[in-house]
Amino acid sequence: MITVNIREEEEFIKLGQALKKAGLVGSGVEAKIVITEGEVEVNGVQELQRGKKLHDGDIVSYNGETIQIVK
Repeated sequence: MITVNIREEEEFIKLGQALKKAGLVGSGVEAKIVITEGEVEVNGVQELQRGKKLHDGDIVSYNGETIQIVK
């Protein structure tokens, strides 16, 4: 499992940013494509919004990898 930290001064991280920070996509454009094509799940539910706000404890699944969001 990959851990992605939310910046201390922030309450959330957006889904596209989390995928990039975890190294699972190379760019925001790639993140947009995989999200809009339905390849990403947040907390077990397919997510189609790149700007989805992720909070502490959320789990993202993509391409056989799992990301845990932590504050």
